[in-house]
Amino acid sequence: MPVRHWLIKSEPFKYSWDTFVKDGKTFWDGVRNYEARNNLSAMEKGDLALYYHSNVGKEIVGIARVIGESYQDPTTEDERWVAVDFEPVVPFKVPVTLADIKADPDLPDIMLVKRSRLSVIPVEKKDFQHILKRGKTKVPRGQPTRSQ
Repeated sequence: MPVRHWLIKSEPFKYSWDTFVKDGKTFWDGVRNYEARNNLSAMEKGDLALYYHSNVGKEIVGIARVIGESYQDPTTEDERWVAVDFEPVVPFKVPVTLADIKADPDLPDIMLVKRSRLSVIPVEKKDFQHILKRGKTKVPRGQPTRSQ
């Protein structure tokens, strides 16, 4: 099955890309929107996600990979909510801002703009690749994914 692509949002003052890299891995928790929860639940080990700094910066700053599929969110006893484990893959050489994305005619249907309130959203493969190009970033060769 091919790798799917996602975008995950974090406010940099709460959990920045730099902190994520320093930690080496993290679990994505605290999601309390059903659509975003369903997106987390659909993630599979090896899927890739764009790491987006929300509120401050409003830019994509790196690529993360799913290393552990959904499980009960440890921050709540409510079984409806899940968490997913991620590791950092690579920072963007050039952050791609929300303004850049909105102005890009090649990204007319990206969910980041259409469903801007969601913290976890799917990204079409072509849009993922286009954003990587804009950010002058590549997924390093030899990185494990589901398709390998």
